[in-house]
Amino acid sequence: MSDLGKHIFIEIYLYVNFCKGVDAPMMRLAKYLKPFIGLIIAAIALLFVQAMCDLALPDYMSNIVNVGIQQGGVQNAAPEALRKSQMDKLTLFIFGSDKDRIMNDYILIDKSHTDYDRFRERFPILTSEPIYILKNIDQAEIDRLNPIMGKAFLTVSGIDKMKAAAKGGTINFNGRAIPASTDLFALLARLPDSQRASMVEQGSKKFSALGDKMIVQAAASSVKAEYKALGMNTDSIQSRYIINMGIYMILISLLSAVCIVIVGYFASRTAAGLARNLRSRIFTKVQSFSNSEMDKFSTASLITRTTNDITQIQTLMVIMIRMIFYAPIIGIGGVIKAMARSSSMSWTIALAVAALLIIIIAVIVVAMPKFRVIQTLVDRLNLVTRENLSGMMVIRAFNTQEFEEARFDKANKDLTDVSLFVNRVMVVLFPFMMFIMNGVTVLIVWVGAHQIANSSMQVGDMMAFMQYAMQILFAFLMLSFMFILIPRASVAGQRIAEVLETDIAINDPKSPKSFDPNLKGVVEFNNVSFKYPGAEEYILKDISFKALPGQTTAIIGATGSGKTTLISLIPRFYDITGGQLLVDGAEVREVTQYDLRDKIGYVPQKGNLFSGTIESNLKYAKENANDEDIKEASDIAQAMEFINEKPDKFKTEISQGGTNVSGGQKQRISIARALIKKPEIFIFDDSFSALDYKTDAALRKALKAKTGFTTVIIVAQRIATIKDAEQIIVLDEGRIVGTGSHKQLMETCETYKEIALSQLSKEELG
Repeated sequence: MSDLGKHIFIEIYLYVNFCKGVDAPMMRLAKYLKPFIGLIIAAIALLFVQAMCDLALPDYMSNIVNVGIQQGGVQNAAPEALRKSQMDKLTLFIFGSDKDRIMNDYILIDKSHTDYDRFRERFPILTSEPIYILKNIDQAEIDRLNPIMGKAFLTVSGIDKMKAAAKGGTINFNGRAIPASTDLFALLARLPDSQRASMVEQGSKKFSALGDKMIVQAAASSVKAEYKALGMNTDSIQSRYIINMGIYMILISLLSAVCIVIVGYFASRTAAGLARNLRSRIFTKVQSFSNSEMDKFSTASLITRTTNDITQIQTLMVIMIRMIFYAPIIGIGGVIKAMARSSSMSWTIALAVAALLIIIIAVIVVAMPKFRVIQTLVDRLNLVTRENLSGMMVIRAFNTQEFEEARFDKANKDLTDVSLFVNRVMVVLFPFMMFIMNGVTVLIVWVGAHQIANSSMQVGDMMAFMQYAMQILFAFLMLSFMFILIPRASVAGQRIAEVLETDIAINDPKSPKSFDPNLKGVVEFNNVSFKYPGAEEYILKDISFKALPGQTTAIIGATGSGKTTLISLIPRFYDITGGQLLVDGAEVREVTQYDLRDKIGYVPQKGNLFSGTIESNLKYAKENANDEDIKEASDIAQAMEFINEKPDKFKTEISQGGTNVSGGQKQRISIARALIKKPEIFIFDDSFSALDYKTDAALRKALKAKTGFTTVIIVAQRIATIKDAEQIIVLDEGRIVGTGSHKQLMETCETYKEIALSQLSKEELG
């Protein structure tokens, strides 16, 4: 195996093994490329066409130099026409079957020939001398004629030069002096064939060692002189050849350009489609996350994975389709073409490839570990930015702007430092690559010039070899870019795959059951226990109670007693760890999440509003809600008071997160949104905390009137909010320590009594 072959093998081996290790996450995402297989196959086919075009251009350029310029447009040593007198001279030096082949491939044209007039216009010499015309034969036959005719032309030319260089009126011919006026060809005709054959071999020995191409090039001047003797315009032969080659090159370049544009379009369509599908899959996946899965990923990280990480994959996909298939084709094709031009110069390419390998390996060792760090630091920067934006009011209230600026600066500086380190490595890489490419160009010119001087290489072949060397190195550069791009995209792919392959803890049953049609809004806890995934201690222990329609069940307890966790079990935001939780007679894990949540109107502790209008936020619970339903729900939620003050009423714009409305207004819109749904079960998670006592009382009174036949479960901190509830559940450290009405609990539950007396006087408590 040659040095060049060894280096190519090393590069491919490194690349394959590198991809196996680094690109495993990318392979896990490969299944999402199935819809784009057709585009990828079409792109590969076009890349093959483009590579063939690019590989053909140096050949045409070489032909322009070798044939068009050096040979004056004469392509073959077997001329398309020649004088009979010249043919007679040539055949003196052609013997046996070769002579028979020549005489068979040429036809004699004289005045008796039927096409005499037609040929006379093209070859004026025909009026004074018969000529031989080459028959319509294929290129393979012409290639067989070239060395035969070429050697003969060289021999005849040598004899003519010998006669022209005669000194003193004599010629030294075959070891003896003869008069310069002697007809040497007539003299040679009288010699035995073996003697003339020896002269041919001696005369063309140098060119025979160099190959048929050099014989044709050496004989081209004699062929051109013959064309001129025939009366042909030799200048037009040269210009016509160069123009034709130029037209072919332009057409090939245009075809290559068309392929580049179409491949770019296909690559962009594929990459953009893959990115779109991945974003959609991640969004859909996250939508199905329970709180357990959400706890594994920060919001900032999920945003980064959905945006920045997928952009990394999209960028890689465009470049990969464009390079990963094109580089091997152009590289292997370039090697084959370069070796055909000059195998003795292949060491120059091998040297350049070896230098490139050293640089690439150095970059991999130094820079690659930093790419995962960069993605982690991007997550950190997004997290800090998000916390600052969402907590702006708190930051201002505590005058901690300088602290937050310092925190942001640290995250920003860490990311900048690592990015600068990687970029500095990359900045060093490209000048070295350009130095190698320019250096190998100079080396090829230097070595090629010596070979041209020794007549072992043509100028055009050297130029073509140089271009093929550049194509080979360019192929290696493209593979080098993949070494650089794949690791960073692989990190992004790993992070995307983590989200897409996360096991969902809460799933619908394969054979879901139905709710008892005779029950409407009955919620029952039977010895329910719960602990968070990975936790050792239970948050809730042996919880048992029943919430009935037409009743309000209130849950109260100290901070951290498990109130919010308890009601989160009803809509299956978490799954219970032990016991049984029933809704309308069906265990919540045995029905679909959609059917379960369709029965529930949930108002979270923190009211979440979406960008849009008040109306669009209210219709979020019921898309086809009419104006009457919206107004009624807003009346009950005591929201009409501030809505009527707005110039645009229900069409008032709500900014992202509801930042342009107060906390109380946000809560009332959230409550109205749940009321519009008209569910069987209402869950209010401390949803009245931002309301003043007057609004709270009015809302609860209106709510009682409206929800008289539904189940209402309220989590609250204020005794005044739950005092009138039919059933109050008192939690303490995850256990129920009291159940009953307000009056009963004041007598029997010390925990409840302490909470009540800390908020209201005995007179207010009744």
